[in-house]
Parts: sequence; C-alpha cells; structure tokens
Amino acid sequence: MDPAGPSWQPYDYTEGASAIDIDAAVASSRRSRRDSQLSLSHTPYGEDGEGAMFDGPGHSAIPSSVSRMSHHERGLAGRRSSEWERRRGSQENIRAGRSTSRRGSENSVASNGGSDAVGAEEEDVEDEIFNSQHRTRSSTALPPRSSVLENLAHLFSRNTVDDSSHRRPPSSRRSSASSRFARWGRHSDAGSDYALETDDEAEERWGYSSGEEDDEGSINANDDTVSQSDVEYGSYAASPNSASLPLLSADPIFGDEARIDMDLPLDDLDPPPPGPPSRQTIYVPDEDSTFRLVGYETIHWRQNLWRLCCIMTFGVLGLLGHWFPKLWLQWVAKEKAFIDISHGFVVVETTYRDMALFPLQHIKYPYHVSTVFPTPSLDLNRRINSIRRSSASPARKPGDGLDSEVQMLDTLHIVDYRYSRFALDPRTGLFNIIRDWRDPSWKDLLSVQNGLHQPVRRQRLILFGNNEIDIEGKSTLSLLVDEIIHPFYVFQIASVILWSLDDYYYYAFCIALISTMSVTTTLIDTKKTIARMREMSRFVCRISVFVDSAWVERDSTVLVPGDIINLSESQSTFFPADMFLLSGDTIVNESMLTGESVPVSKFPIKDEDLGRWKDSEDVQGDAAKSFLYAGTRVVRVRGSLAADGTAGRPALALVVRTGFNTTKGSLVRSMLFPKPMGFKFYRDSIRFIGVLACMAGVGFCASAIQFIRLGVKWHTIVLRALDLITVVVPPALPATLSIGTSFAIGRLRKLGIFCISPSRVNIGGKVNVCCFDKTGTLTEDGLDILGVRGLDRNVQRFGELIDVVHDLPTSNPRRDQDKANFLHALTTCHSLKIVGGEVIGDPLDVKMFEFTKWTLEEGHVAGTGIIKGKAGAERPAALVQTVVRPPGSAQFRLEDALKSGTKHAHFLELGVIRTFEFVSSLRRMSVVVKRLKSTSMEIYVKGAPEVMSDICQRDSFPQDYEDLLSYYTKRGYRVIAIAGKSIEGLSWLKAQKMKREQAESGLRFLGLVIFENKLKPGTAPAIQALRTAHLACRMITGDNPLTAVSVARECGLVNQAAYVFSPVFIRGDHTTPLAKLEWSCMDDPYWKLDAYSLKPLAPPPHHTVEGDEIDYQDYALVVTGDVFRWMINHAALETLQRMLVKTQIFARMSPDEKNEVVERLQALGYTVLMCGDGANDCAALKAADVGISLSEAEASVAAPFTSSTPDISCVIEVIREGRAALVTSFSCFKYMALYSLIQFTTITLLYSFASSLGDFEFLYIDLFIIIPIAITMGRTLPYPRIFPKPPTASLVSKKVLASIIGQIAITSAVQFWAFFWVRGQDWYTAPNIITNPGSNDDHLQAMNYENSVLFLISCFQYILVAAVFSIGPPYRKPIWTNGWLMFSIVTLTLFNLLVLVHPPQPVRQILELMVLPLSARMSLLFAAIFNVALSMAFEEWGTQVVAQAIGALFHLRRDRRRSREGKAYKAVEGGMR
Repeated sequence: MDPAGPSWQPYDYTEGASAIDIDAAVASSRRSRRDSQLSLSHTPYGEDGEGAMFDGPGHSAIPSSVSRMSHHERGLAGRRSSEWERRRGSQENIRAGRSTSRRGSENSVASNGGSDAVGAEEEDVEDEIFNSQHRTRSSTALPPRSSVLENLAHLFSRNTVDDSSHRRPPSSRRSSASSRFARWGRHSDAGSDYALETDDEAEERWGYSSGEEDDEGSINANDDTVSQSDVEYGSYAASPNSASLPLLSADPIFGDEARIDMDLPLDDLDPPPPGPPSRQTIYVPDEDSTFRLVGYETIHWRQNLWRLCCIMTFGVLGLLGHWFPKLWLQWVAKEKAFIDISHGFVVVETTYRDMALFPLQHIKYPYHVSTVFPTPSLDLNRRINSIRRSSASPARKPGDGLDSEVQMLDTLHIVDYRYSRFALDPRTGLFNIIRDWRDPSWKDLLSVQNGLHQPVRRQRLILFGNNEIDIEGKSTLSLLVDEIIHPFYVFQIASVILWSLDDYYYYAFCIALISTMSVTTTLIDTKKTIARMREMSRFVCRISVFVDSAWVERDSTVLVPGDIINLSESQSTFFPADMFLLSGDTIVNESMLTGESVPVSKFPIKDEDLGRWKDSEDVQGDAAKSFLYAGTRVVRVRGSLAADGTAGRPALALVVRTGFNTTKGSLVRSMLFPKPMGFKFYRDSIRFIGVLACMAGVGFCASAIQFIRLGVKWHTIVLRALDLITVVVPPALPATLSIGTSFAIGRLRKLGIFCISPSRVNIGGKVNVCCFDKTGTLTEDGLDILGVRGLDRNVQRFGELIDVVHDLPTSNPRRDQDKANFLHALTTCHSLKIVGGEVIGDPLDVKMFEFTKWTLEEGHVAGTGIIKGKAGAERPAALVQTVVRPPGSAQFRLEDALKSGTKHAHFLELGVIRTFEFVSSLRRMSVVVKRLKSTSMEIYVKGAPEVMSDICQRDSFPQDYEDLLSYYTKRGYRVIAIAGKSIEGLSWLKAQKMKREQAESGLRFLGLVIFENKLKPGTAPAIQALRTAHLACRMITGDNPLTAVSVARECGLVNQAAYVFSPVFIRGDHTTPLAKLEWSCMDDPYWKLDAYSLKPLAPPPHHTVEGDEIDYQDYALVVTGDVFRWMINHAALETLQRMLVKTQIFARMSPDEKNEVVERLQALGYTVLMCGDGANDCAALKAADVGISLSEAEASVAAPFTSSTPDISCVIEVIREGRAALVTSFSCFKYMALYSLIQFTTITLLYSFASSLGDFEFLYIDLFIIIPIAITMGRTLPYPRIFPKPPTASLVSKKVLASIIGQIAITSAVQFWAFFWVRGQDWYTAPNIITNPGSNDDHLQAMNYENSVLFLISCFQYILVAAVFSIGPPYRKPIWTNGWLMFSIVTLTLFNLLVLVHPPQPVRQILELMVLPLSARMSLLFAAIFNVALSMAFEEWGTQVVAQAIGALFHLRRDRRRSREGKAYKAVEGGMR
C-alpha cells in the first residue's frame, strides 16, 4: 500500500486537506452516526473494502474480517466503559477537530520534528518499509510477594488513571493475522492529535510527529482518541540511575494491584527537535506491551550541578529525581535523535507509567547491514538514500556506524530492554527488534543443510547473545536500596527520625523493628523467588553442532540461529532452543505451553513451510507440526531410515530462535514483567490519605497561629507540624491493610489453595461472573468408553450398544464397500505411539484402542520406500507406520505389504500405510490401512459426527442417525463417528501420493463410539451455591455444544427448564462478513430469537406451553467458536454485547477464543473468575481477574491461584475469603482513619494552648491499643455462605462515606464536649503555659486537666470504633467468633476502666494524668458509654439516612458515574428485560 498522505509541516494541523476535505470528513462522521441507526443495514463499511455487517447504533465499532473491536476504557472510575459510549465520544472528538485514524494498530511510531525538505515521499517510504501488525492483549499473573507486610504499599500503588485509554484486543487474533510484519514510521506533532483525516485519504496516515498517535486495535475505523493523562511522568516513581527495570513487577513493593485502567495512552510530549527521529513507539505482540523510546543526551554541567544540589539537600533532591524522573530529565538532559547520541541514553516508558533509563550501547560489528536489518528493495533503497540526502540534519558522521557505499556496519547501537534487544538501523534512525530478523537465505531445506561457518556463528553470537535464559539477579545491596528508597519506607524512616528527635524512642524503635523485619523478609523472599525462577528457566546441555562441514560437540549456550544440531546423539530431556525438525521424527510433551500432557508427534519441515518462515513472525499452519519449542520435554527422537531399511539420516534440527527470543523466553518474560492490574479500593485509599493530609495541614495552620501568639519557638512549631502529619497519616497504615489478605492466604493454604499474587485475594471479593472449563474441571479428567453402536444393515438402523469388543460382529464382506470394518477402524484410526513399551497419545485414542484389546507395534517394521515428487525430489517414507494385531498373532511381513495376492499369510494383521493427522478445522483424521491377504486397501476416518454428512454417502447412514446422536449428546456423552471405504488395487505408492480430499470422500458410515464424561462429585453443589449467591456462571469448552449443554443442565449451570438457543449460519459462514445467523431453540427448532435483539419471538403455534406462560428471561444461549469469531468481527455492537451477557455456554472454543471471552466479559464491566485444569486454559487464566488452576503442570504458574483439590469447590473458598479480606481491608482502613482523626482532634485541641499528649500516652495508644486491635481485626473468619450482593470496593461509596463521616462527627463532638466541660468545672485549674525562648526543650506541657480528660475519653473511642467497624455478616462471621479480637477489646476496656475509675499510682505517674474527682470520673464514664451507644446506633440505622442524603447530592451525576464505572453489562441486562 502506498498512501498518498499529505506533506506534514510543523504545527500546520490541516496541511494537505482543503476546507472542502475537512467539511467532508466532519459530514462523513455525522453521516456515519446517522446511518448507524438504520437497523438491518448490510452495507460494507468504508470504501477500503474491509466490510462489516451492522444493524444498529455503534456500527463504526464493528471490526472488519481481519481485525477486532478495540475496547475503550474510562480509567477514572476503574472500569471499562461500554463500547457504544466509547464510539460516541470518539465521534464527538472528530467534530471537535481531533484526528481519527483508520488504520489498525501500529507496531511502531517514530517521532520527529519534520523539516521542509522532507515531504510526502518519505511518508510513502516509511509505509513501504514496515507492514502493519495487529495489537493483542493478555494478562499475566502477578509475581509472588509473601513478606510479612505483603501489600504494604497498596496505598502508594500507581493507580492514578486517565479518563480515556485504549484496550487492545486479546491475543486470539494472533493466529488469524495475515501479516506479521513490523510497521515503523515517523510522525510529527502536526499529525499527533489534531489533524483531520478525510474519507478520501489513504487508510494509513504518516507524517512527522511526536508519536502520540491514536492506538487502535482494529483496522477499520477504530476512532479512539488519545487524551492527556491526568498525571505526568513525575507522578510515578522510577529511577533515573537504574540500568534496568525492577525484576518482578512495575513496582516491586506496591505496584501490582490493579483492576482499574492501568493500560493508559502514553503522555503527550513537547514537539521533538528537528532532524532524524528521537522518539519511537513500539508494540511487542508476544508480550502485548506498548512502550515509547526517547533519546536523550546528558548535559554535563547540569549533571554536575544536580549532584551538587543533591549533596546540599542531603539527598532529598536525589529522591525527588528518583520518584519523578521527568524532573531529573528536564534538569540534566536534552532530547536528541537516536542516531546522534554519543554519550546519552534512551528513556523507555510503558503504558503503565514505568520509566527506566538504558544506556545506548555501542558494540563493534563489522558486518553487512542485512545481517541485522531486513534487506529493502532497490526502489526502497533509492528512496531511503533520498531521505538521507534531503534530511535537514547535517550529514551523518562516521560515528553512525554505516558505510553507505557498501552497506557495511562498523558499530551497532543497541538497547537491551526486558531481555529483548533492539538495534538502531542507521538507514532510518529507528530501532528494530532483533528477534524478528530472519536469514534471507532460508528458502528451502537445501539452503540450510550445510549449517554455518565459524565466522558467521561468531557474528550471530555477537548479535543474539548466548542461548540461555539467564535471569539477572540483583545484589543484596541493590535490592536493599530499591526497597528503602520507596516513598513508604522513606516516610517511615523520616517518622522514626522525627520521633527520635522528639525523644519518642519506644514507638520509634517498634516501628523501626517492624520495618526492618519487613525489609528483611522481602529481601529473603525476593532472593528466593529469583533463585527459583533462575533454576526453572536456565537450561544447559551438550549438543552436537554441524560447523564448517564437521560435527563438533558444543555447549548449548553457544547455539545461534542457523545452526544444524544432531538430536539423535543428544541425551538431553529438553530442547535447548526453538528449532525446525529437518529429518527423522520426534514425540514431545508440550505441557509447558499448553498445560496438557498429551504427546505430540513432530515431522520434518517442508520446503514451502521453511520458505514462509522467513517472511513471518511466528509459526503458522503446517510449520507448527515441525517446530520444536525450547523447554518442551523430549519423549522420543528417531532418525530416518534409508530405502534399504538401514539407518539413514539422524534426527536433525535447524535452530531458529535462541535465549529469551524463544517461546519459553517469552513465557519467562511474561512472569518477570507482569501486566499490572488496578483495583478501585487502593486508588481510593490514596485519595483518602490525601484528604487526611489536607486536614492535617488545615489543623496545623490553625494551631500554628496559636503557637505564634503564645510565643512558642519556631523549631518547636516545625517539629509539632511534622509530628501532626505522622498522627494523621500513620506509618503503620499500609501494614494494617495487608493483614486481612495475609490471614486469608494462610487459611486458603490450609485448604490446599495456593496464591502467588496476594492482591488478587481482595479482587476475588468482587467477582460477579465465574467461567469454567468443562473437561477436567466440571467433569472427570478421563473419558471412559460407554460402548459402540454399529450398524444393522438389514434394517438400516443402529444395532444395540456393545460394551465388550468380543460382541462386535466381524463383517464377512460380500462386496468392496463392505470390506471397511468397524473393528478394524477402531484398532487403526489413531495416532498412538509406543515408547518404552507403553502406548502413548491422545487419551481418547488410548481408551478406544484399549477397548479393542489388540496389540500395537510401531516403528519402521518393513523398511522404507522412495516417493518421487513433481520436481524430481525424492523422499523416503515408511512402508508401514504402525502394525496392529489381535493378541497372539505373528509378525507382519514386508512382502505382504507390497504384494497384492499372497496366499501364505494365515493370520489377521493390519498395517497402517499412511496417516492424515487430525486437523482442528476439519475436525477429523484418517488412515490408509492394508490387511493381509487383501488385494485392496481401506481408508478409515474418525471425527466429529457433524462432519460425516459431508464426506459419507447418504445411503450409508442409518435411519435413526440424527435421533440417536441427539440422544447421546443431550445426555452429556462424547460421541465420535467412524467411517471407511475400500479401494481395490490401491498400491503403496498411489496411497502415498493420494490427496487427503480423495481419501476422505465417498465414505461409508460405520458406527459411533460413545464416551462418557462424568461430573465430579463437587461440581453440582458448587454451581448450586454460586447460583444461589446470584453469581453468573459460564462454561467455556472446546467440546460439542450439545454435550456442553447437557453437562451444564446436569450440574445446574443452566436450569433444567430453561430454553437454550443456538445459532447456525443460514447464509455464508464465519469468514463471510455479510453472513446471517438464525437462532433456534434446541428443544424446538421452530422457535426462534430475533437476530438483532436476541429476544425470543412468539413461540410457534404447536408449542406445548402457552405464550403467556413462558418466562422469557429464563433462557440461555450457546455459542460456538466460529459464531463467536464472526460476531466479534462483523455483528452489530448491541447484538454482540447481548450475546456476551446472555450466553452461558461457549462451545468449540480454541484457547485463544477462551482468552477473548474472558476479556470481552471484562470489557463489559464484569469481574471475571476463570477456573480451568490448565489444559488449553493458560491464556484465559492469565487474562481473568482471578484465575484458578486445578493443574499441577507448569502452566499453573500462569494462574494466581492453584488448587490441590481438583474440583471447583475451591472457587467458593476463594470468593468467600476474597470477600472477607476485602471487608477486612475496609474495616482496617476505616479504623486507622478514625484512629488518626480521633488523635488529630485530641492533638489539635491541646495545641490550642501549647499542650500535647505525653510520650507514654502516645505509646500506650499507638502500641498497646491500636496495633493489637488492628492485627486481630483481620482474624475474623469468612461467612459460611456467599451473600448475593458483593461488598463495595469503593471508599467513596455512599455507605462507607456515611459511616466514616458519622463516626468522625460523633467522636469529635464527644471530645469537644469533654474539652469544654472540664474547663467549666469548679475544681478545674488552668495550665501554666511557660515559654522560654532560650530553652532547647521542644516538648509541650502534658500535665493538665484537658490532657487527662481527652486522653481518658479517647482511649474508649479507639476501642469502640474497632467494635463498630468489625463488620460481621453477611461477609464475615460475627465479631464474637473472633476470639483474639474479643480478648483484646475486653482486656483493653477493663484496663481503661481501671485507669479511669481508680488509676494505680505508677500508671498515673507514667501517663502523666491529673487526679480527677470521683464525680468527674463518673461523668466521663457515662460519656464514654453514651459515645458507644450512639456510635453503635448510628452504624446500625443512621448510616442509611446519611447515605440517602449523600445519594441525593450525587443524583445529578449518577448516570455519568455509571458510564465511567463501565458497568455496561447492567445496561445490557436492563435492555433485554
């Protein structure tokens, strides 16, 4: 594609578009909104040919057949908004003049301040250089954090979000993307946000820009717009001195909590400097991450000045530069083109606001440019040279590392980021990712068979590095520094120093001790985690490599792409790199990738597949059958045989990816750098702390005025001000928030449920939809054969169910078509192998073969033959792949396979001559079989019953075929159909050359094999409990829809009486944009749904139930993978949303489609729990908010939770504990907030006359009251049943605000009453305020009546608010069941009563209390009792009244708030009633 884009000039936002063009663009936008209201419109969208069918509003969001709808998120409210809202907002932005891009997702956007000399020609060149690539999305599990204070910094997690951001589509489009090339280009600020694009312009818009282009996830008309983020770089901590990102997460202590919009658009930057590009936005598909590179050069005199200022400020300025990198960058560096950087660095910023600095490394590389970067065409090369000559920057210096005449590099500029290497192309000034490089000489097997010479290996070792997944381990000192310079620990250190200056040594020591234990535990845990991951990731073995035409033994760490290695001589149990099999065959266990321990056979790669590899980014199509993934387990390796039956070539493999570039390396990177998720509670807690800090400031300002009036020394005023901050924002606050989570994790561990991501525990409390895999999760793992149903040809119906193979009749063929035997099909139609004398393969195949009681011999039992191809090429093939025989038979003979009429073979034996492997799209496999004494060969096919009608003769089906099939599938049985045919005179050579289409046609139906898959004992009760709690349940399975519906009804996931509707294509198929679906009731095919609204139409006249008696809400949908894919790409947005809300069963879903179902539900505002057994569920488990794996395979590492009990009862436990932990976090936060405000009120009142609490009064409150209660509050157990309504996750909800505001008012009122009451008593004496300016004593007087009264009354308040906020049912058990908490409350209450009524002399002296009259002590006691009663009554009844008042204040904003929260599913559900 060669776009005819305008020539962009700086700051000319409409250059290249006339006024008529602009008006046309705006009119087109309006027209698209108007046209979208026309239902049942089947007009293809746009003029670019990428059509879509739309029948309702929001059609512009409907992706084309090669893309998917991207999600728009509104992060401020913490949820993804409805996509219709997103469309509407985007179209309004168009009218406002903001640009909308028709392209899909860019792989890379380079930024440049354009020059006059560079025009449209450059844009064309850049568009030709790199091709576009679809964006994908996936969620990863967060890393383990298991320190004492595991989530200490939830409060400081980076949860500030933007009003508008982009959600890329999930990863299931990866497999369907037709082009996988990277697109790189340059853009100017002119094209950044304000350039209008007319319909007449090309699909792609390329200009010189800052790189702040819209990032869409679909190719046609995804007009998302980028808005400025609420917070700049400076709001997020990162290190300007760090050479790498933190090892395990964006923020190693607090940064991995998220369910809010963490994936934000990159911030807009100032216009870049003129000249070559200095900015570039890159999308890495296998990590689903977008980040921006910006080049900087250090200004040395500014850097020295910065260091001097850091010394002068005692490191404070350095900390600010670490937390706010933008400040540091603006001070010491200036932006510079990548290619001009000599002593600078590259700043990498992700969409999660992580920033890190990496030096631009310069390595000696005297090799041709094509060894690193793709070779451009001659015409493109000419244009690149034209760009270089016309560039406004000076001519390239020798330092750029390229001899333009011979295209030889001298120096290579690289950046290593997250174990991925990026190299700077001197021709374009942009970075390329090294792992996308392909050797252009890899055209066929002949071109790679000679391996590499040593000089080439040396060059590639420099470029790709060692072949090892070696995780860099930081030193203990480095990890310690990273921990203690976090804002939370800095605040704690400052508090400890402040308290020490104030002689408050006891509490300072306690907090210092707790912090030291926390840091130590975290360091030990981090070191263990790193060691465990290094042990899991690193693998080294000895391998035989073909170098310089000779075999040499080398260490696997020195392998490079292009090496030929000998697998036959390797003793390794794992493959050391990603490789293509060139000869021989292997059986591998890929459970590391799929979680499913099913052996997979690999075959040599074909020439055309190898040729396609160099033009693709990942393994596609048939090439996957030859691809050996690094880290997968070797089950068996065999070399090939020569034509004479002797040993031929050994098993050879071509190395294509090494180290972190392998698939295993990608998996490790995803665990090292997980995608953060946001959670509203932690974001709100940050804001609430900000409010508390503001209150502290206001309170101190009032106190400072009084201090000055009383003549208090200035350093005392400063000390008191800082002390007030530690009162209002207690350093122990983050620790208390993690207590409930820690106890919940401990209880789950006792139940056999292990958590590696503590933040997901609280998120589990908000789950409102549960998704389950079927096989191995809802049902038992294995399938058992119920029996087989053959045919009774006499009556053309099925025979009886046979559950013993000996009862299966053997046919006595009277004609050719009867030679195909059902029993023979059962024994041969499989892909089983023999390894170590054991039959291995697909469990279903194993069960079927074991049912026959036959024996299997696999291997080159009869030598090989030569097959000549069309081009004259020869390839050897085994004469017989597999031999099966009844027990006790003799050996298969070679001549029996070759001769057509032998007479001396007197035993039954079958040889598999050729196998057509199972293809998921065809849903079947087939074999060509030779029987002894036979002059023919038989072809047997095994597959899904639905596909048999296309390949079998109609007259071969029994009359009751549909009835019997429906009978079994509706009852949850797995049914496999068998068909076959006989071909007389078919020779071995013809069989080898036969096409699959010929083999799998004209077949005769033979019978059905019925497997039963029993429900697990715990499934039905768990589903019943979840549905009773009003939690939506979904089944996502790869099985047949009829079987899935049957299992769903059996376990109660779908009501027995509910009507289930399923769709079929009545026009076109899933690849046809204008296809049409018809939704029919599975129990009554004549009852339909409206195709747009998905509401049931009037039932047919013969319906057994009258129309007015039907509950139209009690129906469910079942959707298959092909229909789901079509609806994602082509259906109306409203129809798609209704389908997602109403569908309870997703059948025939691929692993990527399972992942997309989860993400689509999340986009509607659901909090999704996914439970699977690890088999093909890895992506969905990682994407879900809460993923629970029932598998012990390596894939379970992807899930936050792993259950050792293999049934779904663990889901109930996780939700119960999650809700209890969430409520506990709320209770602890509210308690700590009230504790701070109660003490703040006390201190403020005392400050009014230059007094304060004494040190031991502070110590008693902080250490002996607050800490025991805060810790024991989290020990309350979860409630046995799940309440239908989940707890709130927002601190600004009406109920929470009402509770906090009311309790603050009550406790403050009681303290004010006590303060003024004591001053009005006859026995009261005013304190003697003495201020001596010459004294160095910063302590304020504590011995006075006001102090004693406020201290005594507040001690009861600290205890009563703990009781008030210890929420019991419906999420936790009642407070009295928490023995430790009750013991703390009772003990402290009795001690407070003792201190109030009759204080012992030592206690009174230590606490510096005044002697009060008995009547005064009784008055305070009654005041405390009144306070308790009033607080309890308000919490029980008053909060509802206050909540209604707050709700009335928010009434005008309610609709807006709902849309921001993204609860689109509620609106969809409401629209379907």
